[in-house]
Amino acid sequence: MHVISYKRIREFIQEHPDSSIQLRSWYRRLTWLRPSNIHELRRVFPGVDYVGNYRYVFNIKGNRYRVVAKILFTTQIVYIRFVGTHAQYDQINCKEI
Repeated sequence: MHVISYKRIREFIQEHPDSSIQLRSWYRRLTWLRPSNIHELRRVFPGVDYVGNYRYVFNIKGNRYRVVAKILFTTQIVYIRFVGTHAQYDQINCKEI
């Protein structure tokens, strides 16, 4: 899959260095993946949740951090919409970001 934009991950890692290994691993696995639906995505990321409007929530580092991504399976494009702490995640509306 083609992931847009890695910049959000880099910026988050600068603020939260302890997330580096897990976020980079998540990114690497996602870029090599070619799922056609959520069931295939869950084979690699069992904890991923679909929240509507093409948005998927990934738990990072034991649910300490979250990534919200808009995934278009037909074009194999992932738009990173949010990277943040669990507390920051509670403050957003995933379907609208």
